[in-house]
Parts: sequence; C-alpha cells; structure tokens
Amino acid sequence: MAINKSQNLLFRSPAVVVLGHVDHGKSSLLEAVKDFKITEKESGGITQHIGAYEVDHQGKRITFIDTPGHEAFSLMRSRGASVADIAILVVAADEGVKPQTKEAISHIKKAGIPLIVAINKIDKPQALPEKVKGELAKNEILVESMGGKVPSVEVSAKTKKGIQELLDLILLVAEMEEFKWNKETPGQGVVIESYLDQRRGPTATVILRDGVLKNGDIIATRSTLGKTKILEDFQGNSINYGIPSMPIVVLGWEEVPQVGEKFEVYPNTEEAQKYIEKKERKKDEGAVMFLEEGKRVLNLVLKADVKGSLEAIEGMLKTFPQDRVILRIINGDVGDVTEGDIKLADSSKARIIGFRISSSLAMKKFAERQEVQIIIFDVIYDLAQAVKTLMEKVSESEKIRVDIGKLKTLIVFKTDKNRQIIGGRVIEGEIKKSVLIEVSRNEEVLGRGKLVSLQKEKKDIEKAKKGEEVGILYEGDIRIEEGDILVIYIEEKRKIKI
Repeated sequence: MAINKSQNLLFRSPAVVVLGHVDHGKSSLLEAVKDFKITEKESGGITQHIGAYEVDHQGKRITFIDTPGHEAFSLMRSRGASVADIAILVVAADEGVKPQTKEAISHIKKAGIPLIVAINKIDKPQALPEKVKGELAKNEILVESMGGKVPSVEVSAKTKKGIQELLDLILLVAEMEEFKWNKETPGQGVVIESYLDQRRGPTATVILRDGVLKNGDIIATRSTLGKTKILEDFQGNSINYGIPSMPIVVLGWEEVPQVGEKFEVYPNTEEAQKYIEKKERKKDEGAVMFLEEGKRVLNLVLKADVKGSLEAIEGMLKTFPQDRVILRIINGDVGDVTEGDIKLADSSKARIIGFRISSSLAMKKFAERQEVQIIIFDVIYDLAQAVKTLMEKVSESEKIRVDIGKLKTLIVFKTDKNRQIIGGRVIEGEIKKSVLIEVSRNEEVLGRGKLVSLQKEKKDIEKAKKGEEVGILYEGDIRIEEGDILVIYIEEKRKIKI
C-alpha cells in the first residue's frame, strides 16, 4: 500500500554499524561514545547477548550495532536484511589501510549506505592521518578534506578527542538522509542477535525498521514464530512497546530465530504460520556436502557465545578454498564446551574451535585424556587464521617436478638386471647425484629411473655442467640405448597455502 507523506510519517533515529581492521579500535571507539563503561579491550562485547545499544546526543538518539565484525554484517545483508543506516569505517592513524579495511569498504559499498571515516588512535606519536587519507583515496574513498564527498573525523578512543565531532557527523548525515517510519505500519525489522537463555527460553535482539512492536504481538521470521511475552530495552528494562532503530530484546519465540532474518508482526498465528511455510522450503538448500575420495579433511566442532557469532564464523569458513582440504563442520552450537562436544570431537577426530566462550578445568582435563584439542579465540580474524593454519598442516605436500638438466647417451658400458653404466654428454643445465631420470627415445618418454652415482675420468663427482662428458650408474626398469636423451630432474615438496 502506497504511503503518502503525512502525519503518520515520523523521523527515525539512525542505526550505525562500526567496521574496520582488527585491532584498529572498533570496540574502543564504541566504548568511548557510551555513558558507561562496558569493555576494556578490542575483543569485548557490549552487554552480554544484546548486540546493540543507544546513546543520547543533542537530545537525539543514535543506535550503535555491535557485531563480531563485518562477517556478521555481511551475513545479515546476505539474508536481505537492511540492518544499518550509516557505516563508520575505523582506520588506525598509525597503521593505515589493512586487508580487513579493504574488506569492510567492499561490504559498505555493497550495502549502499552512507559512510563516515573515523581515523582512530590520533593520540599516538606515529599517527599520520594525511597518509591514511591518501591510502583511502587509492581504495576509492575520497574524504571531504581531499576534495571528496565522504565525511571524516580524527578521533582518539583513548583520550575521547573527536568523539563529539563524530556524533555530530552522524546526526548531520541522518538529517540529510531523512530516515523516516510510519507509525500505522505493522512492525517489521531485523534480528541482530539470538540465543537460548536456559532460564527464559529463546531470546532475540531485534531492531525495528518500520512500525511499532508491542507486548502480545504475533511475530514471525522465515524459520520460527512467537507471541511477544517480554520486551526489554538494551539495558534490560521492561518496556510495553518499541519503535524503529531501537534495540529491543524479545522473548516469546517458539525457537531461536536466525541472525539476519527479517521479522514482521502478523494479525494472528495462522497468518504468521503461512509466512513460515512459504519460506521453509529454502531453509536447508545446499546444506549437503559430498566428500570426494582421497581428499584430506579437517573436522571441526564449533562453539560460540551467541548464534550471531556462530553463523558469522560458519559463513566465513565456507569461503575458504577446499580444492585440497575439505573443511567439515561436524557440529556448531552456542555455549561453553561440554562433555558431549569432547566425545563428538574424539569420535570424529575433530578439533574444538571456540569463540568468546570458556572451558572449565574439568572439561580441559577430560579433553586432555581424550586427546582432543580445544582452541578458544576472542577475535574472529585470529580464529580464521588459525583454521587456515590447521588446514595447511593436514594438507598433503605437493610434489613439484623441477628439471635441472639433460644428458645425451653416447655409450652403454654395462647392463646388469635393473642397473646400467652409461657414458654421455651434458647438453643442457647440469646433473648431480641422487636425482631422478626420465628416459626419452625419438621424443617419446619411455619411463623413469634414478641416478645412483656420477663419475668423471673414473672419479666420483658431485655434479657436472653443460658440455662435460661423464659416466653415470642408472637404476630403473627401462633399458637405455645409445642416442637416448635423459632428462634429469628433482621433486620438491611444497606446502599448500590456504
């Protein structure tokens, strides 16, 4: 139904996502704009399982989305969810553009949302903000001070310098974009975090994009539905309703919804059920993976703090090339490591990879007895690099043939079973002891053998160069004849890089 600009349309607070390279200060920057302290290090979260918070600035509200990284942001987008209105790209003033900075730029461009650059760590003596701007320009991000259209601000999450200006910029961009919502539209939005609360049941944090969400509403995503029993703001206070851009903790789901799913408010359960039935056919498409015979496999059991983290990690691991090593996730779940996880890893010869979880002393000792490896990370980037290293360790080394020389057979001195003494001239490169030989006759490869010993003028030598005449002891099944060309080569083992 078309909506005319009328009294039903209201201005909506902006929802902001903060992206950038690991250790460039994303979480520190988030902390700096809050009116209370939550975390002290880059790997920390907002409040447990919430995933977003609001701040007041100049009498207006700004919502900051805290994801485990641009992997989760991308995951939400892949499910068709518009999760943020504005992106903050954090770049460290002392390090500049890094690989994950480029990835974040790519995600922001694909999302098609306004961008603000925050050049962080400006307090450091090594800070070179102008150099950072130049590197950004090479990646097609031209800031206003260099004649472009992208606003930027120099900040220090440590000293709080520039934080006021950053918040001002966010409100300015929001005012120019004119984000609006309709109070008469049924509530609809995005799931940004979800998990199973052992005491309260399936729980999700949502952000409304339009309409109102009230206590008692029937809501549904493509995977589950529910009737809202409890609504809370990001600080855990009970509320009767929520409006767009406001992080809302929702209880009352039948099952835990997936992060990145859209949700809508329906007039009754029957209508909500139709939505699920229409979508659920696509739910498990592409889930089956067949294992090719002879390939190496790395089995993993994944454990994460919340479902959003788990899905982000699973999505990231699926992008790893698997032409040499198959990466197989035996099971993925939220919560700390359990005895069941260790038994599963033991039976499937898997490693347990954890993200922002813990493993009790009892579980660590049990894992040691079962010879199961548990590795826990606080940063997704570190987890990714560790999995790549594991894949490289289980991969077979490639044998690469390297031709080093050629010898033309001039005379066959002696033949005895599978050995021959040959006289010949080096016509290309060089030859040396303990190498391999490929026998060619009339440009046709007959077979292979090996060079056992090398002599010149009846004296053992280590190698011979082009133009020298030598004698060799050849071992192989093929009988060498005068005029045959012997290609001398070695095989090098090279570890596969993932």
